[in-house]
Amino acid sequence: MCSLASEGKILVMVSLAISTMFTGKGEFTPSLMTTSSRKGTKSITTALEEAIEKSKIFIIVLSENYASSSFCLNELTHILNFTKEKNDVLVLPVFHKVNPSDVRHHRGSFGEALANHEKKLNSNNTEKLQTWKMALHQVSNISGYHFQDDGNKYEYKFIKEIVEWVSSKVNRDHLHVSDVLVRLESPMLEVKLLLDVGRDDVIHMVGIHGLDEVGKRSLAVAVYNSIGGHFEASFFLGNVRGTSNEINGLEDLQSIILSKTVGEIKLTNWREGIHIIKRKLKGKKVLLILDDVDEQTQLQAIIGSLDWFGSGTRVIITTRDEHLLALHNIKITYKVRELNEKHALQLLTRKAFELEKEVDPSYHVLMIWQVHQMSK
Repeated sequence: MCSLASEGKILVMVSLAISTMFTGKGEFTPSLMTTSSRKGTKSITTALEEAIEKSKIFIIVLSENYASSSFCLNELTHILNFTKEKNDVLVLPVFHKVNPSDVRHHRGSFGEALANHEKKLNSNNTEKLQTWKMALHQVSNISGYHFQDDGNKYEYKFIKEIVEWVSSKVNRDHLHVSDVLVRLESPMLEVKLLLDVGRDDVIHMVGIHGLDEVGKRSLAVAVYNSIGGHFEASFFLGNVRGTSNEINGLEDLQSIILSKTVGEIKLTNWREGIHIIKRKLKGKKVLLILDDVDEQTQLQAIIGSLDWFGSGTRVIITTRDEHLLALHNIKITYKVRELNEKHALQLLTRKAFELEKEVDPSYHVLMIWQVHQMSK
């Protein structure tokens, strides 16, 4: 079944085999709405499809009997298909008293449930069975929470961790992006494709380069706002060039990263900071953006190499110097180009006239002349 909860303006969907309710005594008990209350319901309804499309966070509670419900498997498949190309939605698997590897490799209760489904499905429905298997494999590869019934943790503490995780994503601060920037959506999608955020088994560094005042920072901010919720921690280090030129500038930039992950640490020099960052962030999946980099020392002090960070980490560097990216062995790059005449007119319309729609055509000649003057 699915359960919807509203956090501010963010809709959170919970998918599970049996609706559970916390008793307050360190355990879960089934509520009145169970899988049996939907007996005969196997397909995804239009109402559920609409609920999925409105949701921004999906919590998939994988318990021992999850795979025995064809409804749950259909729901899971639909959720994963919906979120596949979307970086602004989050999927959190919760492995409740099940081993993620059993989900991934269809062992234990998951293997038994799939074998039972195979017996019931006719030969024309083997494709559906394969789709369910792929969905279980896919969700098991997403970073999530694992509750083991070993007595080391009370369930109420486990629930609290999940609630805090959701709250951190819902209440995450967004950086300001200039509302006069035009043609941002297409470049943002292209950069997000380069980042390949859905994969947690790799670490990517992407360089965004181009001339001054072409929107490199605004593009990086827009991407940061869009995908930041996918990471354990996210950092936007603005004006790296200016800060690093100050006394103890590199140490200050390193301290910003460390303060958001392990607390305040007084660094004596930036080389010491390298060792601490490597040690503290080694297993963390983070998003790190360095804006306006102009020297390789800045990259060496803050992001070093891929093995400094945990799997799933993404790093974005903005710079005017494409050669600098090559020096640091950053092979994935994106060039921000100057505005063409059409987009320049749109920008001038918004900035000068504070309008979203086009101005009177009689002004076009004057505006085109102004655009060309500004581009000289």
